[in-house]
Amino acid sequence: MKILVTGGAGFIGSAVVRLAVSRGHHVVNVDALTYAACLENVAPVAESPLYAFAEADIRDRAAMDAVFEAHQPDAVMHLAAESHVDRSIDGPGDFIDTNVTGTYVLLEAARSYWAGRGKPESFRFHHISTDEVFGTLGATGAFTEDTPYDPRSPYSASKAASDHLVRAWGETFGLPYVLTNCSNNYGPYHFPEKLIPVTILNALSGRPIPIYGRGENVRDWLFVEDHADALLLVLEKGALGRSYNIGGENEARNIDLVRTICGVLDDRRGKDAPYSDLITFVADRPGHDLRYAIDPTRIREELGWRPSVTLEEGLARTVDWYLANEAWWRPLLERSGVGERLGTG
Repeated sequence: MKILVTGGAGFIGSAVVRLAVSRGHHVVNVDALTYAACLENVAPVAESPLYAFAEADIRDRAAMDAVFEAHQPDAVMHLAAESHVDRSIDGPGDFIDTNVTGTYVLLEAARSYWAGRGKPESFRFHHISTDEVFGTLGATGAFTEDTPYDPRSPYSASKAASDHLVRAWGETFGLPYVLTNCSNNYGPYHFPEKLIPVTILNALSGRPIPIYGRGENVRDWLFVEDHADALLLVLEKGALGRSYNIGGENEARNIDLVRTICGVLDDRRGKDAPYSDLITFVADRPGHDLRYAIDPTRIREELGWRPSVTLEEGLARTVDWYLANEAWWRPLLERSGVGERLGTG
């Protein structure tokens, strides 16, 4: 296939780009190169004849029309989004603009392109979303594809809106789509403002490791390369008009996650005091959801997929990657907002 990937210079998008090219797909990476994007993320495939890059903004209809016309994709994988909850608290407008308006513009450009080619049945619009659209869970239970939407942050509300737009374009205009909602991703190339890279990099520099509240919030952790594998599978074999929840089957409290990372660092870079001594509890994020958990039964039973990387293995691989790739992460620490406490309301 020739796949148009939006946000392909970001964390999850670049994992999709790298994997798709390695499997022989032609990939067009469309990215506006905003603060969290990094073209080094796709350096391993940048010289491949199967790869092309277009610097363009999904909110720009003329630019999107030009990309579709120039590259004639068979499918779209829409990953471009503002995604950091803390930033959505400080500046919700950017999230509405990109995640809602940008998705609308991209849908219209895709619909026009698809209609202009005679509405081929083989075309796919794959919208990649988050489990945060479902709200928060108590101590038990898990999100299924039928869980009612109940977003609690500007970020999750904007992603919920984009999910609804995709379904509406499918129902109203017949645009062939699939939709996925994933749990928290982690792994190599993770932009250093999220919990896992912050923990690693603060520990290495001897700075306090901030934990919101008492660290009791629970997340289901999905290794990013597992996620990319699932996304390509859904694109190729998922039923049209259907959504699939993609989970890591690796639930952990934030405090336990951070302590595990500190333990890996102790093994790799042992020092007199354990890295966990740097853990510092800070004021909680406003409206911090207690727990997310994914029920992945549908994708397992219908498509035969389940995650291959355990949390312990994935964290070790992630720590090792950051230890070996300081040249990648060091310049990113200078970008706007990185290393600052955001989202205090």
